[in-house]
Amino acid sequence: MSLNQYIDHTLLKPDATKAQIEKLCAEAIENKFFSVCVNSSYVPLCHKLLKGTSVKVCAVVGFPLGAMDTGSKAFETKKAIENGATEVDMVIHVGAVKDNDVHYLKNDIVAVVSAAGGNKVKVIIETSLLSREEKILACQASLDAKAHFVKTSTGFNGGGATVEDIELMKSVVGTNMEIKASGGIKTVEQAQALLAAGATRLGTSSGVALTKGQAVGGGY
Repeated sequence: MSLNQYIDHTLLKPDATKAQIEKLCAEAIENKFFSVCVNSSYVPLCHKLLKGTSVKVCAVVGFPLGAMDTGSKAFETKKAIENGATEVDMVIHVGAVKDNDVHYLKNDIVAVVSAAGGNKVKVIIETSLLSREEKILACQASLDAKAHFVKTSTGFNGGGATVEDIELMKSVVGTNMEIKASGGIKTVEQAQALLAAGATRLGTSSGVALTKGQAVGGGY
């Protein structure tokens, strides 16, 4: 596939406006990106704007902290799917990872997977806040909970996607899950390296520049 078909075109800033979301969707259609990734309040608008196109709607859940209770994550997931999302990117409970609370982690993810009703769930493990052992724990919990993807970052806590993290995540989930690289993807070379390491999706706000082969100065 060409690079554009791996991209979840992303706008998750707290000050994002309706006009900016409309632009996001127009760019996604023009560039044939895989999806747009937005906060759940914008799912109905994106669903309307993208109806009849190949571009999917992805909603973030429990974003960006992941620390709300499980029932709230499940409810947000259910509403996002009802409103037209076909993929959900949920934030893991980072504190539970650090507490080695595998039971909580798995149940938190299972609740979202169940609420998604067969639609794809990506688990954001927030690699920049985790040790190597914690990354492995988070990936294993996601695998055990039957989520569909593990994802590197929210983009809100520093760091970002690295080849080393993708390779580590791949070593845990193998071919049983897909991997989304997100956070600080700024060049075509970086994007290609992440895909070569095992990523199957790229989350970025710089998709337009990347598809034109341009380096960008920052962003999600």
